[in-house]
Amino acid sequence: MSRHLIPPFLVALAILALPATAIAELRAGAATSNITPPLGGDIVGNFLPITATHIHDELHARCLVLDDGKTRLAIVVCDLLGLHRSVSDAARAEIESRLSIPAENVLISATHTHSAISALGSSRFAVEQELDDYQTFVVTRIVDGVQRAANLLRPAELGFGTAEAPEHVFNRRWFMHEGYTATSPYGDIDQVKMNPPGGSDLLDKPAGPTDPTVSFLSVREPDGTPISLFAAYSLHYVGGVGPGHISADYYGMFCEELTRRIAATTDDADPLAPAFVPMLANSTSGDVNNINFSTPRPRAAAYVQMHAVATDVAAKVHQAIARVEHSDQIELAAAYRETPVRWRKPSPALTAWAEEKLAEPPTESRRADLPRIYAARALAMLDHPEEAVVPLQVLRIGEITIGTMPFEVFCEIGLEFKQRIGDSPAFLVSLAHGYFGYLPSPAQHQLGGYETWLGTNRVQTDASDIFLDQLTDMAAGL
Repeated sequence: MSRHLIPPFLVALAILALPATAIAELRAGAATSNITPPLGGDIVGNFLPITATHIHDELHARCLVLDDGKTRLAIVVCDLLGLHRSVSDAARAEIESRLSIPAENVLISATHTHSAISALGSSRFAVEQELDDYQTFVVTRIVDGVQRAANLLRPAELGFGTAEAPEHVFNRRWFMHEGYTATSPYGDIDQVKMNPPGGSDLLDKPAGPTDPTVSFLSVREPDGTPISLFAAYSLHYVGGVGPGHISADYYGMFCEELTRRIAATTDDADPLAPAFVPMLANSTSGDVNNINFSTPRPRAAAYVQMHAVATDVAAKVHQAIARVEHSDQIELAAAYRETPVRWRKPSPALTAWAEEKLAEPPTESRRADLPRIYAARALAMLDHPEEAVVPLQVLRIGEITIGTMPFEVFCEIGLEFKQRIGDSPAFLVSLAHGYFGYLPSPAQHQLGGYETWLGTNRVQTDASDIFLDQLTDMAAGL
């Protein structure tokens, strides 16, 4: 035998000694942190604040950690109207320091419940701000929740699924027939009306689409024991709470109902096992709510409609979980990018009008004085820098692509994101890593309406196209 030939048994041993190239076994852990504020603070979500006098249901930061052996991701959904980017920045920095999860791998979003104390701080649009007491509390609870989820990491499988719930979503921007004039607080004529009079003969047609799809990630142990579910649905909020009540809205009720259904159908569950943690994020619902304007429903008692929506969506998702194929061979990746766009500024004429309006004595009324409110908002924009630095993020979980924007994003923008990603599952999460106001598409800006007014929307009118380009590029890089 030539001394250059290698015996076959040595070749076999060498092959066995090569490192494995397969993806490591997926691990996952989930936990919740209570972020309910003390009573007495201001409930935000309306033009005028309301003092919190009762806790109807607790608010939570729901946390999921995924680990593929190379990359670790954390996903956090908070029962808040929104959160200032300084809250996200502080929480993600502490998570990186404490748990070595890179800040760009941590997704933190708000549900947009209108029945919570503000975590936006004294100036929600400031680039940076010193955290107030409640914001500091929220940061601490987010970090604690992620650490607890990481403590519970265990072998897991993950799968993607969808459920359809079209009967709860309605575009709230309407074209009106001749005879109805929609005006802005600045005196401009709008082509569409947000939240028009229900059942009116002057209703023409909705000005935009809806997205009826609930997209979700199902996470379970290899024996089928559920660990967590991360879902996103394009429904703004439901509302209909009691006076002065703190509530997580239908997002929290969805989580409670899905937990109940999972428990009822899980045989021989270990009472000492970690709790199942469902999470429902706000997808792209900036122009979508739960009001059927063409056929209005009768007014219901507090929480009745909220419960109906949450129960039905949870039932649909629970049924869809059974059709999901799970795998433990899931590769994880993330990208994070700061994207500059221009802040909008009032024109000289609008500035002069706003100054005159604010010079007038305020009216004695319990109703919000919109011209006065928007005059103040317009003048406040003068103090903004030229550019807004907007955090964008993409998570890749197996074949699933999740993009984020720190806005109340219009539905059609989310639909375009799905289309741009192509055949692979994809969805957007709104109100992530900050709150920069509403984000209409350029086409919707042309129509006017509440969400496009300066002070409701604050960044350049083609910003959504810029963000979609950035997210598409980030996704391609992953």
